[in-house]
Amino acid sequence: MARALLIVDIQNDYFPGGAFPLVEPERAVKSASRLLDAFRERGEPVVHLQHVWDAPEAEFMRPGTPGVEIHPDVAPLDGEPVLTKDAPNGFLRTPLERELRSRDIDRIVVAGMMTSMCVDATVRAAVDLGFEATVVHDACAAPDLEFGGVSVPAEAVAAAFLAALADSYASVVSADQLLGD
Repeated sequence: MARALLIVDIQNDYFPGGAFPLVEPERAVKSASRLLDAFRERGEPVVHLQHVWDAPEAEFMRPGTPGVEIHPDVAPLDGEPVLTKDAPNGFLRTPLERELRSRDIDRIVVAGMMTSMCVDATVRAAVDLGFEATVVHDACAAPDLEFGGVSVPAEAVAAAFLAALADSYASVVSADQLLGD
């Protein structure tokens, strides 16, 4: 069996000037790009997920806008699958499971945005489907959030979600750890 790199929603709207900028997306895309280069050099499969929010109330990831496009630092090459999704869970209503199983992939390495939403939902679904998951924490980005009048900085949001994933769902490592740097 094999592993694949799964790049989740690293799209322009999450960067400065986009419709929903996250905290430190540049740091995350730099690490994700390093992973992408390493997987390509080793001939290991790469799958890209692209969120498209095609609804009248869509605030970001709208079809036909520059923000919906995959960030150029992790742009897919010809032959690398790009699967469009419309929900946080990358397996829901997409051919992602079929794509992975058709390549005999049983392990995924995940980089992406947002840590607290699509990365979390996709990793949990992957493990529920029997895949082994590794999340590269410095190749992910999160937003500042608020709940019940309490502001939660992105660093705390990411830490809480990554701690929960590391507790029962996934291995959580840095790009350096994964790449042996």
